[in-house]
Amino acid sequence: MDFAFSEEQEQLGRTVRAFLTHTSPETETRRLMETPEGFDRALWRRMGTELGLQGLAVPEEYGGAGCGPVEVGVVMEEMGRALLCAPFLSSAVLATTALLRCADEDARKRLLPGLASGELVGTLALTEDSARWDASGVQLTARESNGSWLLTGHKTFVLDGATADVVLTVARTDDGLGVFCVEGDAPGLTRAPLPTMDPTRRQARLDYQDVPATRLRTHGDGWDLVSEVLDRAAVALAAEQVGVATRALDMAVEYAKVRHQFGRPIGSFQAVKHLLADVLLEVESARAAAHYALLASENEDPELPGVASLAKAFCSDACVQATEQNIQVHGGIGFTWEHPAHLYLKRAKTSQLLFGDPAYHRELLARRIGMDKDKGAA
Repeated sequence: MDFAFSEEQEQLGRTVRAFLTHTSPETETRRLMETPEGFDRALWRRMGTELGLQGLAVPEEYGGAGCGPVEVGVVMEEMGRALLCAPFLSSAVLATTALLRCADEDARKRLLPGLASGELVGTLALTEDSARWDASGVQLTARESNGSWLLTGHKTFVLDGATADVVLTVARTDDGLGVFCVEGDAPGLTRAPLPTMDPTRRQARLDYQDVPATRLRTHGDGWDLVSEVLDRAAVALAAEQVGVATRALDMAVEYAKVRHQFGRPIGSFQAVKHLLADVLLEVESARAAAHYALLASENEDPELPGVASLAKAFCSDACVQATEQNIQVHGGIGFTWEHPAHLYLKRAKTSQLLFGDPAYHRELLARRIGMDKDKGAA
């Protein structure tokens, strides 16, 4: 199988990189980190109207480009390199994927054009105080009242939850789990930003007090839909982690060439050479894992659940290693607030936990490929 991107996909990556180099330099990232919303709405709309990034995976009938997960992965990798402050993962991946894979055509017609154009920001609210990424962690309840649904409970660690216009909320009902569409300004919904390690990716706590909602029609139980969305989001995040790790490695290599000690570049020292070689091996291996997972998602491969967990676990560890070693190569300056190295490490550490940490995904992988059964039989 060829893991390489096509010429059109490579061109997409170059276009996005040039756009982000111009619109999202480090100075802009630091500025947006300090703003209440955490991203630039005007730039978000430009990304949707000029480049069509939010609508890449959206079919043309809903105002999108009709591409697929590979193109989304190309964009995510470039956004990771730039450390972009924008709700792309929450809106263009989580919310959009949920709508594309549900059975609710009315919801698609109503929401996808706005999400694709950048007029709307969406997100998925799943986790609660237990911070679990499985069905057992869902305690928020939904009840029917006079033909409508009302949600009561809370969600936390919701990506861009304080600014999203549409919040797809996972709730427990009398007939199982469901996914409900909630307007960002719905009565009874209280949203509070959370302090996070990574200021470039916002999270929020959402409290629901009899919040009116519309239930999405799904194929079977609502958790089946959520599980599909999480697998595809994990693959997209793995691609972003490759971008973060690649930029961290590039920064380390560049510094090793220009930083001199004892009259020679530190990159000429054997210890630094070995360190960077180890990081390069991890980053390229992570790239292969992410690209394979993107192809599995594109082709609706039945092995996608296992591949997604493998990619998420491996890319998480590789990203953290690359960003940590970047600081190591930079020495004292790498620990300062003024240097961007710490921003990449913070993104790496929070992404490592998002959608489940590597230990969780390794265990999930074992279950998905049947290794846990083999171990029990032995």
